[in-house]
Amino acid sequence: MGWKEYLLRRIIQLFFIVFIVLILNFLIINLAPGDPASIMAGELATKEYIEAVRQKWGLNKPIYERLISYVSNVVHGDFGYSFTYSQSVLSLIAERIPITLMLTLTSSILAFVIGLLLAVRSAQNAFSKEDIIVSNAMLVLYSVPSFWLGLVLIGVFGVGLRLLPTSGMTDVRAANTGLLLAIDILIHSILPISTLTAIQIPVYYKIARNSIVEQSSEDYALTFTMAGMNRSDLFRKYILRNSLLPPVTVFALHLGYILSGAVLVEIVFGWPGMGRLLLGAVYSRDYPLIMGIYLITSITVAFANFFVDILYVLLDPRVKYTNESS
Repeated sequence: MGWKEYLLRRIIQLFFIVFIVLILNFLIINLAPGDPASIMAGELATKEYIEAVRQKWGLNKPIYERLISYVSNVVHGDFGYSFTYSQSVLSLIAERIPITLMLTLTSSILAFVIGLLLAVRSAQNAFSKEDIIVSNAMLVLYSVPSFWLGLVLIGVFGVGLRLLPTSGMTDVRAANTGLLLAIDILIHSILPISTLTAIQIPVYYKIARNSIVEQSSEDYALTFTMAGMNRSDLFRKYILRNSLLPPVTVFALHLGYILSGAVLVEIVFGWPGMGRLLLGAVYSRDYPLIMGIYLITSITVAFANFFVDILYVLLDPRVKYTNESS
């Protein structure tokens, strides 16, 4: 199978997966227990008013009619309107995506770089006392829940030392603009970014370290070593390069969850991103908003997997674009 055929097949699979997710997403959410019309109308609302709300948002129609209408609207780029905000779902999500990406993308890059640097240091001194200490520390850090670590950082740096703000994205008491606003946002993001970075470092460290140790024991590495090749040149040109594929793959896969991977941290730090938006939508049974967030997240994950498949072929010439089922 040629490159063009492989790419075309993967694109068709991608659209098929997104379509299936679109349908399942709608059915699971709309068939879940709970009546959004009753929640929107309030506890003291009459049956007539609840029925009027249900009719206004089309919740009185059969499930199959709503499904067909929803799929047709999404295909045309209309994700519907939020029950809670009376605003376009796409516009709401578009407002929150940059805010979430500020945390998730920054922390992912930092975690990848720090984890890789620590892995290189440990792997070059594999099974030494330093390696054992770092590996055990990473194991402990990997076991720590993100929300607990966030609360600890708040207690130490926010409440105890009073060095950093503990919640929100900006100081609501200050009317900062321009550069001062950017600095204010940066200061407020330190603790949540630090939390997300810390819980991701062990993943990249473990994968990269194991990959480097494995590559160092391969036949080509032993052959070059016995031939007198400089150890640093061997490591830089061959071992490290061949070891990068697993951590790069994990990094690309993590990018698929970049819009939904910070829900708990956003809640702990009061960060107004996608996580907070999703939590509010769940509490208010805001079906269009929940479906929109889940669909955008699913599309991101699907494209991340697609990107990883293409990346494998480009980075490793040993990977052939053949039919996996054969």
